[in-house]
Amino acid sequence: MLTRKQYDLLHFIHQRLQRDGVPPSFDEMKDALDLRSKSGIHRLITALEERGFIHRLPHRARAIEITRLPESLESSNGFRPAVHEGSRPERPAAAYGVEAASVELPVMGRIAAGTPIEAIQQVSHNVAVPAAMLSSAGRHYALEVKGDSMIEAGINSGDIVVIQEQPTAQNGDIVVALIEGEEATLKTFRRRGSTIALEAANPAYETRLYQDHQVRVQGKLVGLIRTY
Repeated sequence: MLTRKQYDLLHFIHQRLQRDGVPPSFDEMKDALDLRSKSGIHRLITALEERGFIHRLPHRARAIEITRLPESLESSNGFRPAVHEGSRPERPAAAYGVEAASVELPVMGRIAAGTPIEAIQQVSHNVAVPAAMLSSAGRHYALEVKGDSMIEAGINSGDIVVIQEQPTAQNGDIVVALIEGEEATLKTFRRRGSTIALEAANPAYETRLYQDHQVRVQGKLVGLIRTY
């Protein structure tokens, strides 16, 4: 039996995993549930884990997987958890693994989650991604992450991010941004009038501000593949 706050938090995490392929930050959870501090979120997360609804991956920032949902959410979202051999539930394919129905995508080299690097130009190899991760609209491609500036968004160095190619973004989207036509980076997009902020998800990195004409969105994060 879940309290209302526990249910609301589980629902919010599930929605964000479906939408972005990565779980929300504790700050986003706090704001979504209108709590005053992150300590309340810690208590809710612990309660959900104790009740078997989520699993936290050790030593990884924001690495939360949903192992089961209440029937009311399962019926409306078509959630079907699978189980590994043994007791540990399988990682949701949309966030952490590859399911049987997969599509080959080109890996267009590396993308910086840190200081911007040169723009991606060439295909290095292909990677299989879950078909359910891809939308019917637009082209998709994959990039290997280099750096740790997005670690609190659950994106680690060495991960493969799946990108839907598109020229626009909404505030809060994690995007591939091309800076002055030369450097590409993976950051959270925020527009403030004629200024664009590219935000890291690591307090060790500063938010970088650019004029609108200096930044071109190359695509939006729709999924993540991690190899263990």
